[in-house]
Amino acid sequence: MGKFYTPKSRERNNRYLVSVDEYKHYHREGYLIVRGLLSNEDIEELYELAEETRLGKKEPAKKQDPASKDPLKDEFSDLTRIHMLSRLNAAAERGLLHPRVLDVTEALIGPDVYALQSMMFLNPPGRGGQGWHQDSCYIKTHPDTLVGAWIALEEVDEENGCLWVVPGSNHEPIYPPQEIGGGNVHALDAFQDLNAVHNVSHLDDEVNTLSKVVANYPPPIPVPMSPGDVLFFHSHLFHRSFPNRTPDRYRRSYVCHYCNANSWVPWDHDGYEGDSGNYRQILARGRTHLSYAGPVFGTEVFLAEENASSDSVRMMGMDNGMMMPVAQKKE
Repeated sequence: MGKFYTPKSRERNNRYLVSVDEYKHYHREGYLIVRGLLSNEDIEELYELAEETRLGKKEPAKKQDPASKDPLKDEFSDLTRIHMLSRLNAAAERGLLHPRVLDVTEALIGPDVYALQSMMFLNPPGRGGQGWHQDSCYIKTHPDTLVGAWIALEEVDEENGCLWVVPGSNHEPIYPPQEIGGGNVHALDAFQDLNAVHNVSHLDDEVNTLSKVVANYPPPIPVPMSPGDVLFFHSHLFHRSFPNRTPDRYRRSYVCHYCNANSWVPWDHDGYEGDSGNYRQILARGRTHLSYAGPVFGTEVFLAEENASSDSVRMMGMDNGMMMPVAQKKE
């Protein structure tokens, strides 16, 4: 007998409940700001991790190829941004799997959620910044369900390099960057006019040709944030940041990516074997029929209960010739 799947968000103290208006705003505009989602204590732990990273106590960054044309290679080589601390540090894993971040993610793209990636940004004076891009051109999921969560660890404004977004641009397809491989989001030749772009993420709009598509929209808007605020943003949303132009302030933030746990994920930051990297991604909410990993440091996650009631269903023929599902309760 087939079974209904009736996912239910797990009860928990201090759970964040997303409103219908928030859900609509995210899917209409491509982003959602949840003010004060994380507590001062949560932010202090991640801020301390950022400081340990800045002071050189944690240096997992890979050496960059000097011949690389990646516009961000200097940011990685100088450790102004560090990927996947969540696989090396318990506090970073707790940040990636923070239950209130996952509460929102579960409502926006769930109910089943993979935790895919974490990035610590430091952005010291005069550094940082990333030109126009769409996140799904880097992390590909099929179906394409990727979402980012941008956690402010201190005051973030236009001076020290806040994010800028183009509301509504989440309805755009992913413009394929010729310089970035790793497969495609959309089927090849499915569009008649989806042209390739060049030098995505480059700070110079004259070089980064995705800026020509951005120019079709009203002016982008800045997203100033305070510690504990979280910006959730769609993976097709056009967004960017500028270098930190202050003389004495950093711009510390922790950015994580998630997708629906029933998406096939032919990606992993540290590489994978076979035709998918699903087995390396943490199942953070719900359940999945695909392979998955568990938290390395034992961070609690709230998954679907194995013995949750699930009615079986059979199909019954009706007098008008239609077939209707009829639920049968478990005894």
